[in-house]
Amino acid sequence: MASQPIRPAAVAGVFYPADAHTLAAQVQNLLAHATPAGHQPAPKALIVPHAGYIYSGPVAASAYALLEPLRDVIRRVILLGPSHRVGFQGIALPSCAAFATPLGLVEIDSEAVFAIAQHPGVIFEDRAHAQEHALEVQLPFLQTVLDHFRILPLTLGMIDANTTANLLDALWGGPETLILVSSDLSHFNPYAIAQRDDRASIDQVLALEPPLTHEQACGATGINALLLAASRHKLSPRLLDLRNSGDTAGDRSRVVGYAAVSFVPSLHNTH
Repeated sequence: MASQPIRPAAVAGVFYPADAHTLAAQVQNLLAHATPAGHQPAPKALIVPHAGYIYSGPVAASAYALLEPLRDVIRRVILLGPSHRVGFQGIALPSCAAFATPLGLVEIDSEAVFAIAQHPGVIFEDRAHAQEHALEVQLPFLQTVLDHFRILPLTLGMIDANTTANLLDALWGGPETLILVSSDLSHFNPYAIAQRDDRASIDQVLALEPPLTHEQACGATGINALLLAASRHKLSPRLLDLRNSGDTAGDRSRVVGYAAVSFVPSLHNTH
């Protein structure tokens, strides 16, 4: 194996198109039709969903559209998402130098990897990244709205939110650093129940009141860590979009919930 391996796209052709031109067109179309948010200050952090683009892409696009004015500002994206396929203890870093998508390579921030390698809970575990979709599906959006950025991909196993929040503190940086938490909400409830339960979960997020459970959100650990860090750093959450697969492309008997939330400095939170 090469000393600087590349993680190939694992879910191209499944969660999003494998053809670069088709993918680019779909992402551009989703961004063009994103829910208008009005004037929004630059986000420091985002919560975005991670299902197939036909299901959650419209919701995710409402968050990514906010980044287009920051194309030349954001240089590093801290990605946090749950492990859907591999059980492990800790916060998993990959050993590769880049992630591939049909739109090209996304370089990993090796300096950030070095800086946190000894942080409590952090491990190197390629298995946690090899087939994981939660972070991968964010990359084509980021490649479309940003230039010259690197990523720090963190897949979360069994790890407490406080340890994860402390890691976010260590990586916080300035305007050049975006924190992105990948999570869907409730899974496979009837439409009306999902609407009720997901609204309650988002009300918790908007009140900065962790913890959410993994029944409320598959990425609950990342969300809870972000809520702790947001309180410390005086960020205010703003709901951008809240829908489910019954609103986008699925039937309404068993739906998955999706939300997009922006976190901005509290001094911008005027009424």
